Amino acid sequence: MKTLICGGRIVNEGKCLERTVIIEDEEIADIVAPSSLDPQSLPHETQVIDATGCYVLPGVIDTHVHFREPGMTDKADMESESRAAAAGGVTSFLEMPNTSPQTTTLEALEDKFQRAAHSSHVNYSFFFGATNDNSHLFAQLDVHHIPGIKLFMGSSTGNMLVDRDEALERIFRSAAPLPIMAHCEDTAIINHNMQTVKAGYGDDPDVSLHPLIRSEEACLASTRKAVDLARKYHARLHVAHVSTAEELEIFTPADAEITAEATVGHLLFNSQDYARLGTRIKVNPAIKSPVDQFILRQGLNDGRITTIATDHAPHLLSQKEGGCARAASGMPMVQFSLVAMLGLVDAGVLTIGRLVELMCHAPARLFGIRQRGFLRKGQKADIAIVRPGSPWTLTPADIESKCGWSPLEGETFNWKVEQTLCNGHTVYANGSVDREYIGQSLTFR
Repeated sequence: MKTLICGGRIVNEGKCLERTVIIEDEEIADIVAPSSLDPQSLPHETQVIDATGCYVLPGVIDTHVHFREPGMTDKADMESESRAAAAGGVTSFLEMPNTSPQTTTLEALEDKFQRAAHSSHVNYSFFFGATNDNSHLFAQLDVHHIPGIKLFMGSSTGNMLVDRDEALERIFRSAAPLPIMAHCEDTAIINHNMQTVKAGYGDDPDVSLHPLIRSEEACLASTRKAVDLARKYHARLHVAHVSTAEELEIFTPADAEITAEATVGHLLFNSQDYARLGTRIKVNPAIKSPVDQFILRQGLNDGRITTIATDHAPHLLSQKEGGCARAASGMPMVQFSLVAMLGLVDAGVLTIGRLVELMCHAPARLFGIRQRGFLRKGQKADIAIVRPGSPWTLTPADIESKCGWSPLEGETFNWKVEQTLCNGHTVYANGSVDREYIGQSLTFR
């Protein structure tokens, strides 16, 4: 089947041009100037999508999500969260291993792929989780099937906190050719800070103190350690959710082997927002100061930030009650990441071309995702069509995530996701997700 996307301006590889995108079956067959297309030459059954007034973007690749399946499906599952992704213009996701059971064995990894093959409405893959004692399994991983190794160098659950120096050495020595994505926070510093804050403010301190517990020092110490190990063993390292100005000084645009991710939450919020949003923005690492937020935003344009992701981590609102000690950390963001970042485009924080680089091109390039992330002939037709100048206010009725809430409720957005195509199939349009459609397993390298 042939599909045309006509009348829109495509944003791709630094250019914004009025073009017609021609799709045949799952792939982009061509991208042409409107004047060069003869409508009479098209088959009678050609589907035409009118994108007049819209921007046509590559589908967003969210390289950092927690979809909670298996083991925590009261909060979320692959069906509900991939539905949210589709509604938000996200056509591919890379999911994290801290589920139950954790994705730290070959059997658990394969189980996730089987689950996604029956329930994910967009394209998918899964990180393999490192532990203190499973690096011997790295050699058995199919490097064409998964994006990389996820390493928690900070507080996590169960055996996924890797805090033994000898284990860290083995992981960085053994990971290649797979990249390591690392959560970098120093647990000893965090534990000391928690004891100090509890001594002064009680057993469950107010969430506004979260940045003092999950402090800049804790982030910086762990990130420096990860970078030193990566350099020692020539490992490919991507540091997840960088949250401090000091950390950002470690990264340079010229270094393709050691890179940084910023999350939508750390770009949208700062510590002053705890007074307004409370534990809804409690995440690890913590949302930090306005200065940190400002420097992270600068990093989007100067090359120190390589990718933008969400760290989408849904919890039930009942699990977000309490303060620093009791409230769960994490927030759902996958459905509204694209429209929120387009708001930063309107605010002059970055250009729409730079947004596409950080949310589409760079994720595909960094993890070696095949046929995704670009609008090019021969690429899979993963496409988000977005319309500017269409104000709407987020209410709970708009939320597809199973947890049913968002820290962005009540916000008015100026952009709207009109349509999402995944492998040439319209998976979202007119406010509705095609729940029958199943995405594809991503391939790499």
